[in-house]
Amino acid sequence: MNKVGTAYLLWLGCLLQVHGLHRLYNGKILTGLLWMFSFGLFGFGQIIDLLLIPNMVDQHNSKLRARQGLLPEGALPNQAVIQRVVATHPTPLPPTSNPLLVQLLRAAETRGGKLSVTQGVMETGASFAHVEATLIQMVKAGYADITNDPETGVVTYEFKEL
Repeated sequence: MNKVGTAYLLWLGCLLQVHGLHRLYNGKILTGLLWMFSFGLFGFGQIIDLLLIPNMVDQHNSKLRARQGLLPEGALPNQAVIQRVVATHPTPLPPTSNPLLVQLLRAAETRGGKLSVTQGVMETGASFAHVEATLIQMVKAGYADITNDPETGVVTYEFKEL
């Protein structure tokens, strides 16, 4: 995720006659190149961007979140999101003798009842697809809830019983 402070530092590139770096950083390639070759729209665009940078960073981060399939910053998953996830993985919950299921539960227990897919892969050595499918099956069976980490936005699976 992009940071507002970094965008402002790149904006300062105009002092070295390198305009538009903050726009390129935020994914605005065409206007970034326009700023570069027109000296920040002859300085006026560069000055106006001082006010627009926070919004540019927010827009860029929102696009990244959407591309990664994450919820917007601060949003909690709603029932529609959970239903969509469950509907795309209609496989039954594996039997308790499934070693991956037990490994994921132990990994979640060591992390306060919360586990991301990446953490599950690191703990078990299983593939991302296999870990995610198993976690989604646990959601479908009612053993876990899907949430997002409030700081990073990473999708986490929360086990209330742990």
